[in-house]
Amino acid sequence: MASPALSRFLPRFGVAAAVAGALSLTGCQNFNAQETLPPTSGVQPLKGLAQNVSVRRNAMGMPLIESNSFHDALFALGYVHASDRITQMATLRLLAQGRLAEMYGADLLDADRYMRAVNLKKSAGELYKASSPRLKRFFEVYARGVNAYLFRYRDKLPTDLAATGYKPEYWQPEDSALIFCLLNFSQSANLPEEISSLVLAQTVTTDKLAWLTPSAPDEKLPLAESEKLQGIKLNGQVPGLTELSKATGQLADLNLLGATSSNNWAIAPQRSRSGKSLLANDSHGPLGVPSLFTYVQIRAPKYQASGVTIAGLPMVLGGFNGKVAWSMAAVMGDNQDLFLEKIKRQGSGLTYENNGKWQPVIVRNETYFVKGQRPLREAVYETRHGPLLNSAQGTTLANGFGLALQTPSFTDDKTLDAFFDLTRAQTAEKASDASREIRAIALNMVFADASNIGWQVTGRYPNRREGEGLLPSPGWEGRYDWDGYADPMLHPYDQDPAQGWLGTANQRVIPHGYGMQLSNSWAAPERGERLAELAGAGKHDSRSLIAMQYDQTTTFAIKLKKMFEAPGMAQPLKQAINALPPADRAKAQEAYTRLMAFDGKLSPTSADAAIYELFLQASTEQIFLDELGPKTSPAWQAFVANGQLSYAAQADHLLGREDSPFWDDVRTPQKEDKPAILARSLAAAISAGDSQLGGDHRAWQWGKLHRYEWKNSSGQVVRGPVAAGGDQTTLNTAAFAWGQDFNTTRAPAVRFIVDFGQSEPLMAQNGTGQSGNPASPNYLNSIEPWLKGQYMSLPMQPQNFDNAYGKTRLTLTPGK
Repeated sequence: MASPALSRFLPRFGVAAAVAGALSLTGCQNFNAQETLPPTSGVQPLKGLAQNVSVRRNAMGMPLIESNSFHDALFALGYVHASDRITQMATLRLLAQGRLAEMYGADLLDADRYMRAVNLKKSAGELYKASSPRLKRFFEVYARGVNAYLFRYRDKLPTDLAATGYKPEYWQPEDSALIFCLLNFSQSANLPEEISSLVLAQTVTTDKLAWLTPSAPDEKLPLAESEKLQGIKLNGQVPGLTELSKATGQLADLNLLGATSSNNWAIAPQRSRSGKSLLANDSHGPLGVPSLFTYVQIRAPKYQASGVTIAGLPMVLGGFNGKVAWSMAAVMGDNQDLFLEKIKRQGSGLTYENNGKWQPVIVRNETYFVKGQRPLREAVYETRHGPLLNSAQGTTLANGFGLALQTPSFTDDKTLDAFFDLTRAQTAEKASDASREIRAIALNMVFADASNIGWQVTGRYPNRREGEGLLPSPGWEGRYDWDGYADPMLHPYDQDPAQGWLGTANQRVIPHGYGMQLSNSWAAPERGERLAELAGAGKHDSRSLIAMQYDQTTTFAIKLKKMFEAPGMAQPLKQAINALPPADRAKAQEAYTRLMAFDGKLSPTSADAAIYELFLQASTEQIFLDELGPKTSPAWQAFVANGQLSYAAQADHLLGREDSPFWDDVRTPQKEDKPAILARSLAAAISAGDSQLGGDHRAWQWGKLHRYEWKNSSGQVVRGPVAAGGDQTTLNTAAFAWGQDFNTTRAPAVRFIVDFGQSEPLMAQNGTGQSGNPASPNYLNSIEPWLKGQYMSLPMQPQNFDNAYGKTRLTLTPGK
C-alpha cells in the first residue's frame, strides 16, 4: 500500500466559509449525531443506478458491494466512500486544490500558497485527459455515487464537517485524479529535505550540509551535491523561505509532506508451509482518526476485488481478486528537483537568468477565499523549470533567489488505466506487466499468485545531466537540467528469485552505480535487514507473517554495540568515560553496561530498550545541538524533520563518520572527539531517564516513555495513551522524532496478508476504524484488534459471505 504520508487531513483550525461560487448544498442542520449515519439495512432509492445493489458490512464495518454490473458497483462505491469518509474526502480535495483556508482560516494560507504553486490541478488534468474513455466513464459513475450521498445528506453531514460551516461541492470525475496526484505528491521525501537543507544553510556553511544529508550507510557523503552550492550566498537570500518552511511543517502536520513508510513482501512456494505463495503488506501513518485508508470488497459479474482503498479514489490500491494479490510501498523515489533561480526586476516585471541571458518569468494569478476575510489575489511566478514555490508565499522577489520546483509531466500517461488492469490481472506476470505502465506514482509493487511472486518499481524518473538532485541546484546553469526520463525498461524488477522471497521496506533497492538514478533519499536499512532475516529463515504461513508484521526487534542495536567495541573506539571510549566527573562516570558506565547487554528487542516493558532509546535521543543532542540549536530554532526543527524522512544523520554519525566536524562541541575551548561526545551521551541518557522515569532504574520501561495516542480531527486524544514498543527501525513501526521527544508519530495504519494455502486467502486489519464519522460504531472499533494482532477474514467465495458479513443488507435501488 502507498505510504500514508497524507493520512489525516481533517479540520483542526475552526469554522470556515464556503468558497464563493461553489455549488451550494444549503440547509439547516438541526439533528442529533445519529441522524448523520446512513442506514446499513433496508432499501434506499438512489437516482443514477441501473439495477439493485446490495451492501453488507462485517463486524468492523468493512463493506461488501454486490452488483449485477461494474458501473453500478462503482456508483455504490462512491456512495459508500462518501457515507464513511465525506469529511476526509472534502478536506483532501481542498488540500490538493490549495483551499484549506476556506475551512481553517488565514493560518493555513502558507500551506494553500504552497499547494497552489505546486499546481496539482494541472497534473490531474493531464492525467485525466490522457486516460481512456473507459476509465473516464468509471470515474464519472463513481462521482455520481458520491453526489447521490451529498444530495441526500446535504442537511445531515457529519458533525465535525457541519461544525466548519463548509458545504462540500459536488464531486467531479477529475477530483479523483486530483486525489491520485496528491497521493503521488505525498510520496516525495526529498522535496521537504531540499527545503530543509536551505533552512540549515542559513545556519551552517554549505560544506557541512553533506554531513547532514547522508544517503545510505555504505555510500560516500554527497559532497558533490553540497559543492554545487559553494560560493552561492544563501544566508538571508531566499525570500519567503521562513513561510515556505512553515508551510512544509503544516503539510507534515496534516500528514501530506511527512515521513513515508511501508513494508511489503512475498514468500515463494518453496519457502511456504503449504507449498503456495504468501503476500503481506502494511502501510504506516500518524495515529489520526480516521486513517487515510479504508477497506472495500466489490463483486460484479466481470470484476471482483477486495482490499485497501482511499476515499475519493475508485480503485483497490492493494488487495486480492481471487487469483492475484498486489501491494504497494513507497520506493522513496526522487523524481522532482528544486532549482535556485537568480531573480531581478526589470521595468515592471521580474526576470530570471538562463545561461547568461535574462528572460521574463511566467505569471499565474491565484485567488484565495479565506474564512472571515476578503478574497486575496496573488501572483505565482514560473520559470522554465517550474513554479517558484517562494513566489507564492506573498513575498517580494525583486532580488535574491527563487525556488523553482520541477516535476515530471503526466501527458500521455496511462497510469489510471494501468491500475484497473492490475486489479483485473489473473496471474502475477500479468500484474507485473500492468504495473510497468504505472508512471504517475513511484512505488515498490509486490505481487503474488498461488505459484509465483514478483516485484516492480513504478514511476517516471528524470535523467539529470549532472548532479543527483539531493540538494537544490543552480538553475541559471544548464548543466543540472533534466534530459528526458529514464527508460521504463531500466526500472528495477524481479520475479521468482532463488532465495524464495521478495520484499521492500523503503530501503535502498538498487546498488550505487545502477543504470538509472532512482533516489538518494532512502529510508534507514534496518527494517529491510530485519525483513531479510525473518523471510529467509525457515518455512512460512500466515501466522509467521503476522509475527513479522508485529516484530519489534531492531538490527541497529547490534550495529551500535559493534561500534562501541571497534578497535579504534573501545579503548578511547573507556578512557573518555573515566575522564568524566564521578557522578557522570557512574551513569555512563551503567548505560554502557546495559547497552552492551541489550538484545535489540524493543518491547514496551523492557528497561534496556528505554536506556537504548534514551541514549539515541541524548546522543542526537550532544552531537548536533551546539551548532543547530536551540531546540526552538528553524535549523533544529529542519534537522529533526529530516531525520524522520530518510536515513538520518543521527544514525550515520553514531555508526561512523569519526571525521565529522560535528563531533566537536563548539561551546567549549577544547576540541572534543567522538569518544568524548559518546561518553557524555551515555551519562545524559541516565540523567534523562531519572527525570522522566524516576530513580528506580529496574522499574524503567520503554512503553512508559513511548506511547500510542489516537487523535481526532481537532487534535483531541480519543484513545490512549497505550504503551508502545518498537521504533522507526522495527517492522512493527512506532516512529518518533530523534531530537524532539518519544511521542509516536507513525505506526501501521493498515495491514493485510494473502495466504494462497488457505481456502480464503485474504485477512485484513484497519488501524483505527472504517468510518470517519465520530457518531459511527466503526469510528474507533478497529484499534482493539490492531493492538491484539487480530485480523478479519475477507472471503471471496459467495458461500462464505453470510458467515463474514451476516445477512443484514442495505439494498440500493434505482430512484426516480
